[in-house]
Amino acid sequence: MHEARFWEQGENGDVRCRLCRFHCRIAPGRVGLCGVRENHDGTLYTRVYGRSITEAVDPIEKKPLYHVEPGSLSFSIATVGCNFRCLHCQNYQISQWPSERGQVAGERLTPAEVVRRARAAGCRSIAYTYTEPTIYYEYAFDTAVLARRAGLRNIFVSNGYIETAPLEAIAPWLDAANIDLKGFRDDVYRKLTGASLDGVLATMRDYRRLGIWLEVTTLIIPGINDDDGQLKGIAGFIADELGPEVPWHVTAFYPTYRLLDAPPTSPEILCRARQFGLDAGLRHVYTGNVHDPEGGHTYCAGCGRKVIKRRGFQVVSLRLDNGCCRQCGNRLAGLFNIGPGGEKGTSCA
Repeated sequence: MHEARFWEQGENGDVRCRLCRFHCRIAPGRVGLCGVRENHDGTLYTRVYGRSITEAVDPIEKKPLYHVEPGSLSFSIATVGCNFRCLHCQNYQISQWPSERGQVAGERLTPAEVVRRARAAGCRSIAYTYTEPTIYYEYAFDTAVLARRAGLRNIFVSNGYIETAPLEAIAPWLDAANIDLKGFRDDVYRKLTGASLDGVLATMRDYRRLGIWLEVTTLIIPGINDDDGQLKGIAGFIADELGPEVPWHVTAFYPTYRLLDAPPTSPEILCRARQFGLDAGLRHVYTGNVHDPEGGHTYCAGCGRKVIKRRGFQVVSLRLDNGCCRQCGNRLAGLFNIGPGGEKGTSCA
């Protein structure tokens, strides 16, 4: 085990974890909600440091991130565990492993080896994904430092429940994130995940304040979060509080895990959500998990020309020079062309 960060001692050997917004009080010999942070004799340890449960080379568009090094590859890693209990989790086999099996698993994979494999695969970034990267924070942090020095970007694909202090600590090494905003009512959030909506919104504000490039995804579930009030609320929050340049990905739900009684999302619902986003002033709204001839491409906010054409997760044409539209010269919001030595490179917002 590896000693954890962001915790404090309590009474009678208890500890209080301050890594995520649940603030778990953990008794000796017990673990937090995530299942991977354990109180051992009054000291908090992470049980998953250097223990990768999966790794893959993915198009960065699969995260989804459409405004970070478009068309590039990202080396994806994860450990077991998660601090949420999402009823519709697509990766429940690994995210809920500790809570359902009472143990952890994973291949020994050091931060240095993660970086080596990423570079060998021709990747331009490392994505901490599949499960919640917050719960393997120490592993992600050490990997991110080495990755940046090797000229790679670092990406969180997150549920957005990390506390402010840990996010501030990793922010200098973290380039971008996609946060899943699962609804816009607290009762919906608690039903789906066990977490609060306000905590997620506060985290998203932190990301923007710290200058980390942010994209937002909402998996639209019929009968749960597909009403006009929630969809318009999400679109308005992004436009008014995060910024109209922040991309919003509205994606289709398919029944899975413990949410098998809700129907798949229709293309019509996604198109309606996309229009709500555009009406709210968002410059980039994308549809996912369905075929949509318009919702997968990127259009210049200046002249309206199609600057990135996609087929699924594949970029088939890119009409940008250093992040700028070839037609009008307008700079596309996002991150492009990481510089030598690992500096963050061009940031357009």
